[in-house]
Amino acid sequence: MADVNMDTSEGINEGNEADEVERDQKAVLYSVEDTPPWYLCLLLGFQHYLTAVGAIISVPILLSGFFCMDKDTVGISELIGTIFFVSGIATLLQTTFGVRLPIVQGGTFTFVTPTIAILLQPQWECPYTKAREQNGTDVNFTALGLDEIGSDGHREIWMKRIREIQGAIMVASIFQVVIGFSGIMGLLLRFIGPLAITPTIALIGISLFSAGSSFASQQWWIALTTMFLITVFSQYMRNVNVPCFSITKEKGCSKTKLPIFSLFPVLLAMIISWVICAILTATDVLPNDPNKWGYSARTDIQIDVLQKSKWFRFPYPGQWGLPTVSTASVFGMLAGVLASMVESVGDYYACARLSGAPPPPTHAINRGIGIEGIGCILAGAWGSGNGTTSYSENIGAIGITKVGSVRVVQVGGIVMVVLGCLGKFGALFATIPGPVIGGMFMITFGMVTAVGLSNLQYVDLNSSRNIFILGVSIFFGFSMPEWMGRNQDAVDTGNDIVDQILTVLLSTSMFVGGTIGLVLDNTIPGTDEERGIRKWRKLTQDSDGPTGGSRMHIYDIPLIQNCLNKVTLFRYIPFCPSFLKKATHAQSKYEKGGVPVAMYGVENPAVDVTEEYNTKI
Repeated sequence: MADVNMDTSEGINEGNEADEVERDQKAVLYSVEDTPPWYLCLLLGFQHYLTAVGAIISVPILLSGFFCMDKDTVGISELIGTIFFVSGIATLLQTTFGVRLPIVQGGTFTFVTPTIAILLQPQWECPYTKAREQNGTDVNFTALGLDEIGSDGHREIWMKRIREIQGAIMVASIFQVVIGFSGIMGLLLRFIGPLAITPTIALIGISLFSAGSSFASQQWWIALTTMFLITVFSQYMRNVNVPCFSITKEKGCSKTKLPIFSLFPVLLAMIISWVICAILTATDVLPNDPNKWGYSARTDIQIDVLQKSKWFRFPYPGQWGLPTVSTASVFGMLAGVLASMVESVGDYYACARLSGAPPPPTHAINRGIGIEGIGCILAGAWGSGNGTTSYSENIGAIGITKVGSVRVVQVGGIVMVVLGCLGKFGALFATIPGPVIGGMFMITFGMVTAVGLSNLQYVDLNSSRNIFILGVSIFFGFSMPEWMGRNQDAVDTGNDIVDQILTVLLSTSMFVGGTIGLVLDNTIPGTDEERGIRKWRKLTQDSDGPTGGSRMHIYDIPLIQNCLNKVTLFRYIPFCPSFLKKATHAQSKYEKGGVPVAMYGVENPAVDVTEEYNTKI
């Protein structure tokens, strides 16, 4: 009787989980496997580009002063074009061969802190910055023995600094490639449950509030207008279908309706706010004085970039010269790589949940981290001055638009590559006012935070143990980085390299909060049911369960998967979909008294599991 009750209970639980998955799939307009019409793909892909453009542009602009570019607008536009080009390539690699989820790759702020730390060393002191500090803003550089801004001599000064960062990123990223493809990251995932994932994802969004507020506070009314428009379009008007025409081979030109406001809330809101800023700029409603509040909402601030940039420029590896490598720079950048990996794992789970995909299995996460490392190596080779990582704001955009199609993000990657070569077009988007970007950040970062908190549905929130872990991990994840930001010299081990690594890690809220949650969840006694591990493992490991065993092919390697299934060797390679699954899966079926079924379906089994299991016993 106990067995019967247990089977009945399991059947009820599996039915409930099947309903949950079905609801998740219905919650998106286009899921991972869906391909919208080509015109929607183009527009939605462009929306992802526009969503990422603020963060991607902000990285080279932020670092330009440390690179000693000193208002060399042409050089800055070339750096912006390069980072867009590399981000597009990394996005295509990640969505095609990596984790295969609709995740945009772009410049990462986790590399900014070690980059600044490296360039603040005495040997990299910028003579132009020093001259401005001593002589004010109007400086005669020629009289001081310095080359004019933008001259060949000046360009060599900032290119030399970028070459140092290039070498550090390329060497440090090899570590990430090894961690991913060797399966070490997958081994660590065995100890990761909802109470470790929740603070990691939630703090990704919450910790970026300063970036959102700094942009939005430049002109709160414009930022609030952007937020209002996104909210209206994505929530109140999401069921409003706009009549339009479509052309197909079967029906020709026909009338149809599209949920325009649900598909393009971010794009529409940003364009409308951008136009409002342009009108206010043309009518001089916004102040002309850079020291007055609201000046940053003007659209003509960066107009000189649009005038001076080239129409076409193809970025290429080594465009700034041969990268240089130093031990201190490599170990300093390694801290950024570690923080980026922790952040990306949380992004994978968040993206899968928002896009209607089953949670990524171990092999997909291993492959995603490895491909991300390759993307960073390419970013270093091309000289973007930064690495690449998964973009949380674009994951938030998926939650708002309800479009989780991989094809859309791949189109967005192609748009990045193309526009990275079109200097004028890329420079045009440098004129997007900061308050518009800030308003968009407020909404998308909030979505990422909510997705992180939604993982608490798996744990028992009536347990004082779980409440303790959750509260401590999130609060400490805020507190330690805040303290480190105000005490940059607090870490003093006697070794500069170790100090730099610890400073970067302890300044990263996702790393601090996620680590605390991981340690406490695995050391404080608690049952699997209480910790949410039982449901979590069903979602992340049971590929034949109601979470969509047939849908796990989403994470298969394209084109060659059938060939890989036929080779026994690939079952022992951590980033292959067949990694150590067949025998374990078959054995579990026999233990349950079930009929052995191959992992990839009865119709086209990868191996004969019955024969394999009989052979093993």
